[in-house]
Amino acid sequence: MRNLLLLLALFVINQASIAQEFELSPFFKIGTSDESISALSEEIKTQLQANDFKIVGEYAPELNNNLHVICFTRNDLQNLCLQSTDRGALASVLKVGLVKKGQQTTISMLNPEYMFCAYLSNYETDKNTYTKITADVKSALGNFGSEFTAFGGKIKAASLKKYHYKIMMPYFKDPVELNEFESFEAGVEKIRNNLNAGKENTKLIYEQVFKNEKIAVFGVGLLDQENGEKHFLPIIGEDHIAAMPYEIILQDKEVTMLHGKYRFALYWPELTMGTFMKIMSTPGDVEDFMEALTK
Repeated sequence: MRNLLLLLALFVINQASIAQEFELSPFFKIGTSDESISALSEEIKTQLQANDFKIVGEYAPELNNNLHVICFTRNDLQNLCLQSTDRGALASVLKVGLVKKGQQTTISMLNPEYMFCAYLSNYETDKNTYTKITADVKSALGNFGSEFTAFGGKIKAASLKKYHYKIMMPYFKDPVELNEFESFEAGVEKIRNNLNAGKENTKLIYEQVFKNEKIAVFGVGLLDQENGEKHFLPIIGEDHIAAMPYEIILQDKEVTMLHGKYRFALYWPELTMGTFMKIMSTPGDVEDFMEALTK
């Protein structure tokens, strides 16, 4: 009996160790195609919609016709993310990226589980459901390739839950506070109006407004030619295009964003400090763009 208990204990410890060592990558490469980006994007949207996903927005980052991002969501995903009250709604939009180089277009997707693990307090308790959502996305996109090769770096799940790039760098729990409004409704109206007016060379890519919860998420294209996407994406890597657009989130009266030193590092975890220094001003630039949308 003693030996049996010892073996059982060792098994439990081993399984716990395996769980701690489980690694996730931020992106999957789905496959490549010689079709045009416009044709591919229409086909991808059709397949996603056939699997009950809703297209909420799309755009060409940098205003570059060789880049395209499709943003989509689903009711079960939204409901699960809203249960994570600390900015969980940021995880409720998934993305496909298209990057054309020469005659070939690479199709990639943001790894939903990577984002869920990093953002959501209920990731562990609802892990099976989040895993099913990831599987459903892969199934919907299976017509466009069967590779689903993980890329963009690897982070242990245990580390991803409390991710930060380097010592003294911000965590998920350290958002940038942009503004506070008189009411939730006033905040939605102000941000929406500024985005529709293209303030600071921004563009509204998508919005999700959850009136009952008083939560709104806005996906923002940063199209300034000097300090926006055209500046930083070529430096840190356009292959990670499914990380865009950048978001701001309004919760009740307060609007915040993830700190650039967190968000860029999260989706480009292999960045060397030397490369990071080349976009040293970018987190501040993004903050300036987003803050202007709240004024």
